[in-house]
Amino acid sequence: MQTDSTLHDDAQARGASGRLPPEIWMQDGARRVEQALARLLCAEDDGETELMAAMRYATLHGGKRTRALLCLATGALADTPAHMLDDVGAAIEMMHACTLVHDDLPAMDDDVLRRGLPTVHVKFGEATAILVGDALQAHAFLTLASLDAPGDNRIALVRELAQAVSAEGAAGGQAMDLSLVGKHVELDRIVAMHRMKSGALVRASVRMGALCAIAEDAAHAALYCALDRYSACFGLALQVVDDILDATADTATLGKTPGKDAAAQKPTCASIMGLQAARQLALDLLRDAGESIAPLGTRAERLAQMLQRANAYLFKHAPCA
Repeated sequence: MQTDSTLHDDAQARGASGRLPPEIWMQDGARRVEQALARLLCAEDDGETELMAAMRYATLHGGKRTRALLCLATGALADTPAHMLDDVGAAIEMMHACTLVHDDLPAMDDDVLRRGLPTVHVKFGEATAILVGDALQAHAFLTLASLDAPGDNRIALVRELAQAVSAEGAAGGQAMDLSLVGKHVELDRIVAMHRMKSGALVRASVRMGALCAIAEDAAHAALYCALDRYSACFGLALQVVDDILDATADTATLGKTPGKDAAAQKPTCASIMGLQAARQLALDLLRDAGESIAPLGTRAERLAQMLQRANAYLFKHAPCA
């Protein structure tokens, strides 16, 4: 419940335009999703295992919350209730954490750092890390199934998230990523892999903010077409930036071990195109994402602000040579 002081502070933050500045709503949104995660992942361990502690470690220790914020941004466009968006954003972050925990495993990308901390398998052991990923996926779906929303909306959200991590999404993308190690491949193969491995969950995050309140039907075809074009460009841009930073940034910036792609002989957009061409590709994709939502006008303001944040991040951490 908001107090008079909170309402006054919120009114001051909005200013004459009546709109929250991007840094304010993003900070507030990330904080609310963090609180939702802490609430939803609150079961006590039985004293014999560390499973819940490891699940909380995987989700509650940092991260930019980009996917949850994309969901919140689209939710603002669709007038989705804030309390519902918080839980949907938390479910998305649980699923994202699941993919990261499994990707970091020795049998996969074999990394020892994530978000500047030891990876889950390093801190809790490999077996627990596998169970953490499994349990986070289950809790993500439980969260969506328990939403205070009509059954059709909940089914659409569960279907969307499931598809994003299926053999046609993150799992299939990770399998393709592993199959390309040490090979010389064309750029379109890398792009296809990125669209599955990381882009599918970005797409789901954007769409789920709308699916909470707006059915995907003929009456809303133009909206979902715009959101799909936006998320396809934005999701690929994020991965291209990640490829660039893996080759150029330090551990403090990445929060994980740099140079892993080259050391593992993994082909990336940066290694195939060169750093400057990859950087230009990321900029072009972010521009195209902005153009895709232009017809939505001010309703899509927060989605546009997510692009501005991504641009600023790119210019800060991967400036022109």
